[in-house]
Amino acid sequence: MTKYGLIGAGMMGQEHLANLNLIEDAEIIAIADPDAGSLNASRAMMQNHPRHGVTYYDQYQDMIEKEACDAIILATPNFTHFGIVQDLAHLDTAILIEKPICTTMEDARALAVLSAKAKCRLAVGLEYRYMPPLARFIRRAHAGETGQVRMLSIREHRFPFLPKVNDWNRFNENTGGTLVEKCCHFFDLMRHILRDEPVRIYASGAQDVNHLDESYDGRTPDIIDNAFVVVDFRGGARAVLDLCMYAEGSEQQEAVHVVGEQGKLEVTIPGADVIWSPRDKSGPFVEHVDTPDEAMRAGQHHGATYFQLQAFHQAVVSGTPFEITVEDGIRSLEMGVAAHRSLETGQAVTLPLDDTPYKT
Repeated sequence: MTKYGLIGAGMMGQEHLANLNLIEDAEIIAIADPDAGSLNASRAMMQNHPRHGVTYYDQYQDMIEKEACDAIILATPNFTHFGIVQDLAHLDTAILIEKPICTTMEDARALAVLSAKAKCRLAVGLEYRYMPPLARFIRRAHAGETGQVRMLSIREHRFPFLPKVNDWNRFNENTGGTLVEKCCHFFDLMRHILRDEPVRIYASGAQDVNHLDESYDGRTPDIIDNAFVVVDFRGGARAVLDLCMYAEGSEQQEAVHVVGEQGKLEVTIPGADVIWSPRDKSGPFVEHVDTPDEAMRAGQHHGATYFQLQAFHQAVVSGTPFEITVEDGIRSLEMGVAAHRSLETGQAVTLPLDDTPYKT
């Protein structure tokens, strides 16, 4: 059995627990969270899974001192990630850091240095790559179905940010900003689909609808709720993100399109259809991609967390490299930070940023 610990038992932490319960040779031995409500919710959840002998902690420092974990899932608020990884770096264990890897480029630079010398092995939880319809779409795009991809567009029209413990996700200082907290997923998808690096980014967005009537210690939330982001890539492709977080009624929450000289390939979520439309007008051809029911029931990410943890677990057991690396995490953060800088200045921002730890 591979022994797992969880740090952070809130909404995302509980999704990880539900999916780890589906991996037969994974044993959850410890859960840590300072919030009594989250810890009690995870305790109630684990009562239905007697194969795990879980010890509960209100401080993660006590957990890592007393428990020998083969792997740790870190699912705490964004702004805590870097500090906790510093405390875990000396452990001989694998660590999956939930996205975003951190919230500032200052922490990103320090994390890049730390990861190069740390005893632990680090992976990053950018799980959208693993959503079965998206994974199938990406394989077909990489196989060259459209010819060279010239244009890529990602649309997410969804519901507002959900409530979190102490509503930490209502402020940019805690999340890194919406284009980091939410959109690092999409910036990672852009890099992954195009297999290329961005060179320029321009963003236009605002906080127009959500959270304006909320107040926390006299402060109104400052997270934006809509944006367009245009990204130029080194190889000549262009990508655009269309984000709206007050579109609860949208039938398809997400859609990704790539277009090349041979035609257009698209995927819809939750529709789970991959649609190929050749330029010769012989299409469209629709491929429906099913996701196992147990994976769908174990979280809110259309099976992505299940397949992400399967890949992470196999890498832990075999000692092979993780598919999503610290560099992937930092580059997705960098794109979000650059997009926010563009919002602030009204100007396009050149990539890589001067303060990125990775140069291309």
